[in-house]
Amino acid sequence: MSDSEDIDYGNLNKVIQFKETDKRHADLRVRLHYDGFHQGEFFRDIVSGYINSDENIVAYVENLKRRKRKYNKERLLKGKSVRKKSMEVKKQFALRDEELESIFDIIEKEFPDL
Repeated sequence: MSDSEDIDYGNLNKVIQFKETDKRHADLRVRLHYDGFHQGEFFRDIVSGYINSDENIVAYVENLKRRKRKYNKERLLKGKSVRKKSMEVKKQFALRDEELESIFDIIEKEFPDL
């Protein structure tokens, strides 16, 4: 058995950290307390929304990309078009996240080298 088979991928905990000023950190802690969130809970929920393409977070990220000029207009429009098409396909096949996960599990069993 190889080492890669021993790894419990998807269940390993990772630390995500970044630096921020003491003032912004204090402001964040006050807002989180006011809204009834713990810091970890808040960031995990935001990351989940980003990964799962929550429409509100996607809109915010699109606005951020425009403001920070991360991509040119053509690339922004292409990204929007791809996301729209992916949502249409998801609706067309009416697949839930659990169903998608089980499809990936089946593929993994059938083709372990992928």
